[in-house]
Amino acid sequence: MIPIRPVFRVLYAGLRYRLDTILSDFVADHWLRWFLPATYLPKPKSSSATRLKQALIHLGPIYVKFGQTLSTRRDLLPDEFADELATLQARVPPFDSKIAVERVEQELGAPLAELFTSFEQEPLASASLAQVHAAILLDGSEVVVKVIRPDAEDAIHRDMRMIKGVAKFLERVSGIARRLHMIEVVTDYEAAILAELDLTQEGQNTTRLRTNFASSELLYAPRVYTHVTTKNILVLERIRGIPVSELDTLNALDVDVKLLAKRGVETFFTQVFDHNFFHADMHPGNIFVDVTNPKKPSYIAVDCALFGTLSTEDQTFIARNIIAFFNRDYGEIARLHVESGWVPDESKIGEFEELIQELLEPFFEKPLSEISFGQFLLNLFTAARQFEMEVRPQLVLLQKTLLQVEGLGRQLDPNLDLWSTAKPFMERWMQTKYGPLKTIQATLDHAPEIMLELPFLPELLATARRTITKLNYKAAYQHQRINELNTNLQRAKRASFARRFVGVLLLGGTVIAWNITRAPPNSFFTSTLLAVIGICGLIFLLSR
Repeated sequence: MIPIRPVFRVLYAGLRYRLDTILSDFVADHWLRWFLPATYLPKPKSSSATRLKQALIHLGPIYVKFGQTLSTRRDLLPDEFADELATLQARVPPFDSKIAVERVEQELGAPLAELFTSFEQEPLASASLAQVHAAILLDGSEVVVKVIRPDAEDAIHRDMRMIKGVAKFLERVSGIARRLHMIEVVTDYEAAILAELDLTQEGQNTTRLRTNFASSELLYAPRVYTHVTTKNILVLERIRGIPVSELDTLNALDVDVKLLAKRGVETFFTQVFDHNFFHADMHPGNIFVDVTNPKKPSYIAVDCALFGTLSTEDQTFIARNIIAFFNRDYGEIARLHVESGWVPDESKIGEFEELIQELLEPFFEKPLSEISFGQFLLNLFTAARQFEMEVRPQLVLLQKTLLQVEGLGRQLDPNLDLWSTAKPFMERWMQTKYGPLKTIQATLDHAPEIMLELPFLPELLATARRTITKLNYKAAYQHQRINELNTNLQRAKRASFARRFVGVLLLGGTVIAWNITRAPPNSFFTSTLLAVIGICGLIFLLSR
């Protein structure tokens, strides 16, 4: 059950920032629109996207993080909303350090003095879910201690019940909300934010990233001290680096920023295509630079709560799309979308190809150094929205991360040519996965199974045509049944609307008649009749 207080908080924010104008778009074809102020009042001067952003800030950190998540779903949201929500920043004051110390001692089962030689009371940083303190372990290791806020989980569950309630309501009354898969988006967000509360998982992610780059000069991940790490406490090696956003400092130290920019792209593609495990929150606050050797700088990654992986099919889809893009083969891009299931088989591929060409051709008016892979994927998602296609969440995560990497790279080197760096990765990965040697190796690996199946090959070839005919017949029959079910569903919806409309008329008529007949003495018959009519109207209105 949703608590009353969060309901009133959301209603107040909705009224204060006139979110009824957004809701009216969702219920434009529903009778609820007649109960919204937007139907009768003029629109506010500020845009709907700006007012939604202001409302989320008013509601607090959990809603702000939800808005940040929504901003990455450009396959679902108009650009105006995505751009506005992308600027959201959660400003959360630190909680009392005494509470942090108590939580550390409670989680680790020992007094602070038995765990650390020193523990700084003033936090280094504070966020919506946790804050970080500097400390020194008994063996002299300098560390940072990340402590989950004591009220974080309760706040998440409370706010998520409210957000899910709104999503369910919108999906019930709005076709737009159903197309946007509001409940699914909210469920994904809930799973992601609850996962951030488990610091043991973040520790495992950090350790895996550290292992993946153990012999590489590209990236360093801090050591995790597992003996003092729990679900609510994470102890990491304290790193010393320059924030990647401090370009003036890097230049003053004579750091080779061009090499650093190139290595950022190499690091990203190595994670995606070689390791298939990529840091999915690479904003400037999570990336530092090791300047021990300014001529060979490397990256240091922190905050490893959010990571992404891709299936082999998704990896292949991205690689082949990028290669087709630079070959300007828009037909191949359209075919890849059909093969991957993004576009239904019955879609007009010619129209989709024309849309792809319209969106991507302007890229080639720029030099290669200005072409953005992230924007390329973003344009594909724009096409997805126009064709009402569904985009896998992991690909959306990849696109967001790629935009972050490109932004960092171009900040360091405005002339960064991503294609010259990415192309070797694409070609090598495709050769490794689908080259002749890989085919021969796969054949040898499955040789025993192939030999066992060979005797059945003639029979399979002889019956293939009949089998395909039967499958086509079954598919046609299922298609017919689906059409019948859709027809019956539309009839049921029309009948439901008619019942509710009649219910509104009966209730409205009862109220009017009651007011008209209230002045003179009412007969028992009249009162009973109006009550019966009103009850019938209420039954019609509430029936499904």
